[in-house]
Amino acid sequence: MQKATTNKPTLIPKMYCNLFGHNYQITKKVTYHVKEYTCSHCKKQLTTNSNGKLIELTPKFREINAILERIHNSRMVRSKKKMIASSIY
Repeated sequence: MQKATTNKPTLIPKMYCNLFGHNYQITKKVTYHVKEYTCSHCKKQLTTNSNGKLIELTPKFREINAILERIHNSRMVRSKKKMIASSIY
């Protein structure tokens, strides 16, 4: 039987973040303005909301970011195709 694992941070990194603050690093660029961040010590994950503020990355926001990324990428591909087509003629 396999043991279930949890993603809870351990005590030492959590204490470090409580004393010195989080050290957030960009882990994913969803669009030009929306990014996902992770603390390098306690692994806490954040994202930017519609107002540009950092909020905790919940499953709801993870799904929203995935949809935003898909829309953004499809628009970029379409934009590149338009630029190529207009430069040919």
